[in-house]
Amino acid sequence: MPTFRALSRNSRSLLLVASASLAVSGQVTRKPVPHGINSAGVRRKVSDLHPAATYQLGGHPDWMAITPSATWVADSDRSQIIELDPTSTQIKRTITISKPCSGLAADFDSLWIPSCGEHALIRTDLNSGKIIARIAVAPADSEGGITTGAGSVWLPTKNGLARIDPTTNKVSALVKIPFGSYAAAFGEDAVWITSTQNNLLTRVDPRSNRVVASIRIGPRPRFLTIGAGSVWTLNQGDGTVSRVDMKTNQLVATIPVGTPGPGGEIAFGAGSVWATFFNFPISQIDPALNRVVRQWAGAGGDSIRIGHGSVWLTDYKGGTVLRLKLPL
Repeated sequence: MPTFRALSRNSRSLLLVASASLAVSGQVTRKPVPHGINSAGVRRKVSDLHPAATYQLGGHPDWMAITPSATWVADSDRSQIIELDPTSTQIKRTITISKPCSGLAADFDSLWIPSCGEHALIRTDLNSGKIIARIAVAPADSEGGITTGAGSVWLPTKNGLARIDPTTNKVSALVKIPFGSYAAAFGEDAVWITSTQNNLLTRVDPRSNRVVASIRIGPRPRFLTIGAGSVWTLNQGDGTVSRVDMKTNQLVATIPVGTPGPGGEIAFGAGSVWATFFNFPISQIDPALNRVVRQWAGAGGDSIRIGHGSVWLTDYKGGTVLRLKLPL
């Protein structure tokens, strides 16, 4: 998304919510405004939520990763990775990484951190917090994602999907994927990548390191998650979520969420799909119904994860992370 790439999530969202009119070829095109789902019984207020803990971090907390003993949060503006204690409101540790971006992944006893400051992938030890490797692969975009599976770490780059061997800390393969692919997730023994520019979900076979399926989905998909036998993509073009069956590689549902525009994120856990967006911090999708069953409107939002019996939600603008015990 070249028009917005140089801007922060915060700035981009403000541009969207303002619904500025753009003159294109002498005509005026109005951007869609996030309106959410206003059906009876669905809309809730953020003020109705009662967090079990509020972590006062300051800055702009963004990407998250869950490990058995902690929740990790990235703050690109302050070049920090912050370890949160899931049993209190305490910050356990802070690691300095230059402009962490494009997601976090925890695996192989390590935290894997794409750095837009170093244009590299940084590997830190989960126990000591020390940097143990700097791998010369840069994320394709600051707004993307990293994943692990099949004994490897996978990161979309501008040159293709990089497969990193954690035993050597080197790129073992570079898979050709569609242009404009930024985020990846692993499931059903495959790597799944969204192409924001081409409105595609791509499936890569880790045995052959080749694309084996390309599925046309909603407009401008970016963030994605795995669960209930499906890949779920958050489509920034129209504020929908696409559901793709991983066994058949078929689009099986398109779910209105009412949150078009850049930013946001999506996660699976506790039997539901959870999406977040500025001013609509939580949208809960029931996979049995393929629809939003609850949506909370109000301040907050931008990154979401499920773990430690809780929903973890960042407030990018407010500088906090909320831990909300399940069920909400």
